[in-house]
Amino acid sequence: MPSYEQLAELLDPATTVLLTVECQRGVVGTDSALPELAQEARSSGALGNVARLVSAAHESGVQVMHAVAERRPDGRGANSNGRLFRAAARLPVQQLTGTEAVEIAPPVEVADEDIVVRRLHGLSPIAGTDVDPLLRNLGCRTLIVTGVSSNVAIPNTVFDAVNLGYNVAVPADAIAGVPADYTPVMVRNTLSLVATVTSTEDILTCWKRSRDEG
Repeated sequence: MPSYEQLAELLDPATTVLLTVECQRGVVGTDSALPELAQEARSSGALGNVARLVSAAHESGVQVMHAVAERRPDGRGANSNGRLFRAAARLPVQQLTGTEAVEIAPPVEVADEDIVVRRLHGLSPIAGTDVDPLLRNLGCRTLIVTGVSSNVAIPNTVFDAVNLGYNVAVPADAIAGVPADYTPVMVRNTLSLVATVTSTEDILTCWKRSRDEG
């Protein structure tokens, strides 16, 4: 784990963006298309920690970005080149554009200054979307990655961000996947090799001290 000084420098509010990944009603909400994942995100405290980080980011002047995965009703442009995509197309809850399923799920709150980026394809919120140019225009140096799932979208996001030259921080208690014991294995053996692994409390402490010192 980095020292407080190292973490504070990494998470400077002026050059940090907090990204929530697929924290939408149809994924982590009570009427989720993926109830096992939604249950894990809630029972583990990961979704609550995402909400805490978003709230603290709003207070600290850290830009918040929400990445949402959705689908057109006619399916145009959606991937079908993998079992995951084909299975998702048959689920009883669809992440259709304009529906409640693609709204950010409580208790995460969306402020007017937040940016919501929606995608119709792929596995990553970054590849082929507006996220990278938006981050560059915002002066982002460090991207904090939160949300779901540690199985697919989270590692995709981390790898893409690192490949694009961003520093990445992952609060391990603000991401979730299934089964429950998979997430710590992914964090320890994969994400820790390319990202700074931290915790919700450590990030909150950094931002609080930054506000107090400012």
